[in-house]
Amino acid sequence: MSTHDLYTIPAELSTWNVEMSGASRFTWEYDDGRDRMLALYQKGKDKQWDSVKRIDWDLDVDPYNVLGIPDQTIAIYGTPLWERMDDKTRQDVRLHGAAWQFSQFLHGEQGAMICSAKIVESVPDLDSKFYAATQTMDEARHAETYARFLQEKVGLAYPINEHLKALLDSTLSDSRWDMPYLGMQVLIEGLALAAFGVMRDITTKPLPKQILAYVMQDEARHVAFGRMALRDYYRNLSETELREREDFVIEGCYLMRDRLRGRETWENLGLSKSEVEEAMVATDQSDYLKLFRSLLFSRIVPCVKDIGLWSPRLQEAYAEMGVLEMAGQSLDALMKQDEEIADKIDEARFAEEEAERHAEVADTIALGGS
Repeated sequence: MSTHDLYTIPAELSTWNVEMSGASRFTWEYDDGRDRMLALYQKGKDKQWDSVKRIDWDLDVDPYNVLGIPDQTIAIYGTPLWERMDDKTRQDVRLHGAAWQFSQFLHGEQGAMICSAKIVESVPDLDSKFYAATQTMDEARHAETYARFLQEKVGLAYPINEHLKALLDSTLSDSRWDMPYLGMQVLIEGLALAAFGVMRDITTKPLPKQILAYVMQDEARHVAFGRMALRDYYRNLSETELREREDFVIEGCYLMRDRLRGRETWENLGLSKSEVEEAMVATDQSDYLKLFRSLLFSRIVPCVKDIGLWSPRLQEAYAEMGVLEMAGQSLDALMKQDEEIADKIDEARFAEEEAERHAEVADTIALGGS
């Protein structure tokens, strides 16, 4: 089945062409490079995995309750609009919400694959090229995984959200080599990583938990890669150059915040125009989504501070968004946690499989003895 058959909204063109600018940079310096970057590159090589083998695709998923979480997490829950809906419409709300969320994950992963490939092309340092090459493979695997999940388990998809598309467009069309880092590694990946984490921690369903945990294990390294490269580079930029990057960050953060409203899901549920507006007001006022939006900046804000973009006006923008307090988050602690959760899921799965094998052997021996 073509993915275009799953889209709720026509995806316009089969491809989206972004005119890229900037130079492809070769380097003739083949020394060992930075120890930290090479250690990350080694980890990137060691941690490659196959989604066909590592993920248990035989696990069932209810498309009308993909994450197995209570309805209180739905923005319009408890509102007059929710109370007027019949059971079928509420089921559709759950389905479309999950389809939209995982579709944006999918499109973001393809964007990350293209951005990391551009980093390989444009970054001047060989150690960064090495690591970005491993990330390109990671992102291909993530896109493959989310595409399969949507096609086989959800059965519905959404085209790329206009706000995510706008940020990808400005990231890829900029000629400066550091902008794919800033747009993708810090903003898009940072927000996606936090979203994955919230969903990983609240889902009661094993398949999405596996997917989110394994993807996060990779993404944590990607954000670390962006931090290392940009922190070193931004130390030497002028005030004017830093201000230009801060302008990009502020605009990008507002785009990321606004994309979470998911207006297109409400427009595709057969609601009237006034009901769509009612849903949007509920989305903006939902206490759960306010907390969710705040948590989504738990990876971005401390990363932006860490790389040296922390002027009073940038802090003011974060204060206006209600996420300034996220600057105190420890990225290293979060990254360590992401690694450990994925490893524990592996341990539990492999221990269960080992126990099943031992039980089969014991049954076979008992059968032979009888």
